[in-house]
Amino acid sequence: MSDSLKKTLLAIVIIGLLAFFAIQLQAKNNLPHVVFTTLSGKKIAAADLKSKVLLVNFWATDCLSCIKEMPELVRIYNAYHAQGLELIAIAMPDDPPAQVLNYVTKKEIPFPVMHDGLSEMVEKFGGVNLTPTLFIYDKQGKLLQRSVGELDFVKLDQLLSAALR
Repeated sequence: MSDSLKKTLLAIVIIGLLAFFAIQLQAKNNLPHVVFTTLSGKKIAAADLKSKVLLVNFWATDCLSCIKEMPELVRIYNAYHAQGLELIAIAMPDDPPAQVLNYVTKKEIPFPVMHDGLSEMVEKFGGVNLTPTLFIYDKQGKLLQRSVGELDFVKLDQLLSAALR
């Protein structure tokens, strides 16, 4: 094999690898292609939410920060839902399903909640392992922010106001 052919093949391989990694990086910044199944059994395809600003909140009933911020998430949802905000809360796999349902019912959570019993969402959203973890997507399904830990709700309000314009 000639040197020029080797260089050409090497260049093609390098370009291919760069393209592959660029696509992988871009995919991590887009809303995953998933179907959320709520506690009531309703199915919500992520593709159907692309015209909305979407918050995806990973939480657990034994997470004190999650429980502390839940009333603020309800406020955010009630304030912005009519303007095009959707919020889906995903209870972590180790959370007992009955405990999740009891909490959601008792607190009258107005937005869709699902239990990720098989860790499907945890994996699809990049290996979520801490709660609370919040993903914010724009109307095109592009990731605006990933937040781990307690939220700054003043900044979240500002971000949502801008994203919903």
